[in-house]
Amino acid sequence: MTKSNSSRVDHVEVLIVGAGPAGLTLAIDLARRGVACHVVEATEERGINPRCNTTSARSMEIFRRLGVADAIRKAGLPEDYPTSIHYRTTLNGEEIYRIDLPAAGDVLAGACKEDWPTPEPQHRISQLFLEPILEEHANDQPGLTLERGTRLVEFQQHDDHVEAVVETAGERRTLHCAYMVGCDGAHSTVRRQLGIRYEGVAAIQQFVSTFLHSPELGRLAARDRAWTYWTYGRRISSLIAIDGDARWLHHVAFSPDHDTEAEDPKKLLREAVGESVEHEVLGVVRWTGRQLVAQRYRTGRVFLAGDAAHIWIPVGGFGMNAGIQDAATLGWMLAAVHHGWASPEVLDAYELERKPVGEQFAGAVGSAANKAFAKFSPDIHLSDEDGKRARAEFAERLAISEPQRYSPDGFSFGYHYAGSPLVVGGEEQAAISMGDYLQRAQPGFRLPHVWLDDERSVLDVLGPGFTLLRTQPGVDVEPWNGAARDLGIPLTVVDLPERWPDRYPTELLLVRPDQHVAWMGGAGARADELLQTVTGRVAAHQW
Repeated sequence: MTKSNSSRVDHVEVLIVGAGPAGLTLAIDLARRGVACHVVEATEERGINPRCNTTSARSMEIFRRLGVADAIRKAGLPEDYPTSIHYRTTLNGEEIYRIDLPAAGDVLAGACKEDWPTPEPQHRISQLFLEPILEEHANDQPGLTLERGTRLVEFQQHDDHVEAVVETAGERRTLHCAYMVGCDGAHSTVRRQLGIRYEGVAAIQQFVSTFLHSPELGRLAARDRAWTYWTYGRRISSLIAIDGDARWLHHVAFSPDHDTEAEDPKKLLREAVGESVEHEVLGVVRWTGRQLVAQRYRTGRVFLAGDAAHIWIPVGGFGMNAGIQDAATLGWMLAAVHHGWASPEVLDAYELERKPVGEQFAGAVGSAANKAFAKFSPDIHLSDEDGKRARAEFAERLAISEPQRYSPDGFSFGYHYAGSPLVVGGEEQAAISMGDYLQRAQPGFRLPHVWLDDERSVLDVLGPGFTLLRTQPGVDVEPWNGAARDLGIPLTVVDLPERWPDRYPTELLLVRPDQHVAWMGGAGARADELLQTVTGRVAAHQW
């Protein structure tokens, strides 16, 4: 029986609904920026089935800024386990194609790091291992509280706050918060109560996903270890190494109108491997791969982030990583308003920045999925010359579609906010793609990485607020310091060596708290007006 306790009212600054990667990232970011926040999560314990298994380079950069990247980098697969992708007729059958990629230990050792476009390359780690690390880090943050077993019941918006009713163990209480963020997944209570619908493609593929324990499968894979094995038996499937030993995730794809209820996970595994293997089923999920983006990311004082704002077929883990990007964008905006150095209008830019990215990611992921699950010749299973020829032709197709999917630097470094009202001088850009990005600073884009003389990344020397990068030592920055003081805007000035004119082509670069470039130009700029523009106090002009 539900008990009402209307007399108890708790006050929090930001209420975050959902303790997945997006919600935890936002909570940690806000807490580090001095904003008290409260996270409620309906489940008592995390689900046992793995979901996302890749943390992108951009997410790792965000986690680096939040002080948790090293712990994440050391978790997941063993440090010596390759993150390669193999394509085979069956696990025991013929090899068709492969993408050889390094182990985590190689990254930790800094192998070839001078060639990296980032201080934090992507990392293969199951969400099973990622979320506990984030939650432990969140619990260590002053001003951050997290309640499991507490669900959002309903909420009402007022001019100056949100009134949310939550329930714990049958007892209800009211929380008053300045803002609320729904990070509560695809079935978001927050989104439904706001009356916001998803738009897009409701079904791209049907899937049967089996989480299993099988030392025998681990022994078979050890003959030629890979993080993921794609197999092409009766159905296209993937076997993903979760712990580099006995735990595996097996995804099998079906047409969007296929009824998967009759599909036997044990039979599907046998078809993928090419023989029966002893195993224990830990969990089975039958689900639909979609391509959907919410109509809106905000109504009043309530925001959506992560899967509550967008869901798409998990071809590369881009859904979780886009949610982490959502959190990094919204976090600094909420903190700036809370501390009074940005106008509340700055929050209007959240949807203007993140919704176009979500829509473009959804389109690119949908296109990649269509290629990944396209029909192939059954002749690849033949043992004669026709089979060799069919496998070679299939390999040529995979060589075009697959490398960018598994090293999607365009999604990490090529997404942008060039059209944002908080960005000055942004230009119209081509659609975001998985592979394309420019290692040259541009307004609206994430600041390109370089290694400095002390072996820090340029991203490491950015301040918690805005940062003014000076590439020419003679340029006077006192107008910027004075304007920032007058406006109460936190500003850090950093001098860069002059040896990267192609990467940082202007005398001055103004970088936002989320590491995106807000403006680029020279000494004659009107610092006060620019700072007011990038903090939402005045409308953008062309400078």
